[in-house]
Amino acid sequence: QVQLVESGGGSVQAGGSLRLSCAASGHTFSGTCMGWLRQAPGTEREGVVRVDTSGSTLYANSVKGRFTISQDKAKNILYLQMNSLKSEDTAMYYCVVDTACYGKAVVDFGYRGQGTQVTVSS
Repeated sequence: QVQLVESGGGSVQAGGSLRLSCAASGHTFSGTCMGWLRQAPGTEREGVVRVDTSGSTLYANSVKGRFTISQDKAKNILYLQMNSLKSEDTAMYYCVVDTACYGKAVVDFGYRGQGTQVTVSS
C-alpha cells in the first residue's frame, strides 16, 4: 500500500520561500513517476510538476523558474522547493505518484497524499 505524507506547508509573504516534503512508504522511486499538484478553493486541480522514471522534469508554466522538484532516493522523500512565492500560489499541495504515467497528466496520477496547505499573503 502506497502512502504519501506531505509536510512543510505554511503561511508566507509574497516573495518568500517554502520547501515541501513528501515521505513515501510502500513504494520506491524506481520505476515510477512522481509529482506535485495543487488545488485552490473553487478551482480545478493543477499539475505543478512531474519527474518521470528517467529523471526528466516538466513544470507548469506558472511555476517555471521558481519551483524545483528533487528527490532523496535513499530516504524515499520528494521535495518541492518554492521560491519567489506569489499570492496565486496559495493552494493545497499534494504529492502524487503513479507507476504507469506515460501520457498521463499529473492530476490523474493514481496515488495522492493528504496535502499540505500553502498560503501566500501579498
